[in-house]
Amino acid sequence: MKHSVLIPGLAGLFLYGTLQAAPITFNTALAVGQGEYVLRQQLIGLQSGHDPSRLNRDRRETTALTALGYGLNNQWALFATLPYRKIDLDLGEASISRHSSGLGDMSFFVRYTAYQDDAPGKTLRIAPFAGLKTPTGSHREKDRYGLLPPSVQSGSGSWDPFGGVVMTYQTLQFQFDGQASYRFNTAADGFEAGDIARLDASLQYRLFPRKLSRGTPGFLYGVLEMNLVHQAKNRYRGHADPDSGGTRLFLTPGLQYVTRRWIIEGAIQLPLVQDLNGKALENDYILRGGFRFNF
Repeated sequence: MKHSVLIPGLAGLFLYGTLQAAPITFNTALAVGQGEYVLRQQLIGLQSGHDPSRLNRDRRETTALTALGYGLNNQWALFATLPYRKIDLDLGEASISRHSSGLGDMSFFVRYTAYQDDAPGKTLRIAPFAGLKTPTGSHREKDRYGLLPPSVQSGSGSWDPFGGVVMTYQTLQFQFDGQASYRFNTAADGFEAGDIARLDASLQYRLFPRKLSRGTPGFLYGVLEMNLVHQAKNRYRGHADPDSGGTRLFLTPGLQYVTRRWIIEGAIQLPLVQDLNGKALENDYILRGGFRFNF
């Protein structure tokens, strides 16, 4: 994300108002410059085909996620995210396929830099955030078999508050980010998705150039992230679904190429642990690719 503190550039010369390496799967605590914007576009492919039931389910989702951040000042920043989702669910044993596509639920959140410690060549930031996921996506889509299940709807129909805190420690050679967050999912049309708690960590290490020099056009970073996600059981009309929710742990390697105004990035989330309830469908992998641009 764009910020106005010390960043890698030239040894002994620190530039202001440029982009910097950042987590690929979550946010960063680095500030957005006052009166400036950062635009982030990601394409996310989710494949879930490991089915412990006998239905031979296979679920695929492709999401184009657009995020826009605006810096009110050096402490406050506003963000909005909007996904476009395409979802396919195949029930192999029943020879049934369900599909949907459309805009998903828009989220808004505000982030406040509560702690800042700057020193030559490094900075530490801690920033709580809070927001709301709004029901802008369709949640009553039907096909020839009737109403689509919630897992195939592009929206939830519910107003879901969330919050957390993110920490960033940045030096000339590497950056570390950590996040703890929680989302309270509410009910709509009798269905309530389980609340989601997550812990995330990301290390970005500069691979090239090894030595900083004047005139370098960009920087290549290696990224390694861990994502621990726990979701409570879904509920329908007050009754818990025994085949939903659980805990997942992902290892996420990736690469970023960073210039003064734009970033391209890619990563793959690989499940290390999937301790799910009942016959919940397991993830195979999640692919992420995208770019960021500040203006």
